[in-house]
Amino acid sequence: MVDWARRFAGSLLGLALADALGAPYEGWRMEGFAWKPINLHRPDALRYTDDTDMAIGCTVSLVRRGGFDVEDMARTWAERADGVRGYGPGALECLRLIRVGVPWREAARQVYPSGSYGNGAAMRVAPLALWLHNQPGRLAETVELASSVTHAHPWGIQGALIMARAVAAALHTDDPAAVLRAPQGDELDARFTDRLRLAEGMLKQEPDQQPVVELLGNGVVAHESVVTALLIACWFYDRPFDELVGFCVSVGGDVDTIAAMAGAVWGAHRGVEALPDPPLDRLEDRGLIASLAEQLVELPAD
Repeated sequence: MVDWARRFAGSLLGLALADALGAPYEGWRMEGFAWKPINLHRPDALRYTDDTDMAIGCTVSLVRRGGFDVEDMARTWAERADGVRGYGPGALECLRLIRVGVPWREAARQVYPSGSYGNGAAMRVAPLALWLHNQPGRLAETVELASSVTHAHPWGIQGALIMARAVAAALHTDDPAAVLRAPQGDELDARFTDRLRLAEGMLKQEPDQQPVVELLGNGVVAHESVVTALLIACWFYDRPFDELVGFCVSVGGDVDTIAAMAGAVWGAHRGVEALPDPPLDRLEDRGLIASLAEQLVELPAD
């Protein structure tokens, strides 16, 4: 019998720990350069970024409301948004507008008229995938609505859907190839399907960062990071967590988010006891995240 509690905790804590370990190596945004100085006031802690902060907000809303309430989730994200967590300027502005009373649908389009196709929706989607892991149809609908709060472009939504399906699959199978195939769907753009096809072939080879960067990408847009993170999670599916994070660092680019997404999939498969302690004991808000995972297990999905 599957121990859902340890799997849920593994996914959420795997996301947070990989995010925190990858943050100092962030290569795309200013906080990567500034991360160590920012952390001087808490040298004993591994501090997480916006990736984990939004995943926490997602879980807090689910638990508080007893299920998915997009209005509450949007407000929760807006209330938690903190620039020193490394939020991108577009996301910060969108969440600021929501915080001052602009309806979330309007706020998202004011900042990104065509919708954002960054990886911000994918990085925070793990709690929804855990909660609705046995309901694929409902999961897809919920992911689309939750993503649209800040990432209304189809590519941003599709990236989140891929990651959600992968996390859900990792709860149910020991086969990494099955996890890599799980996100496939007719609704996906060729930018994703082509990369998923390439990743299937690459999974049969030993991990190598050069083809990952050249063929899949390491950027902040969803189609240049989501499949990358998924392949890394599958490559290291039964290998140590520190090797997974080390490989994410070697890939460069949007390290913290790629690591966070890979960590969520890896942790859903391996469970919390497989995470290394230390450094898990130094993770900021470890107790809070573990508590939210426990409450999420008990949350009815029907």
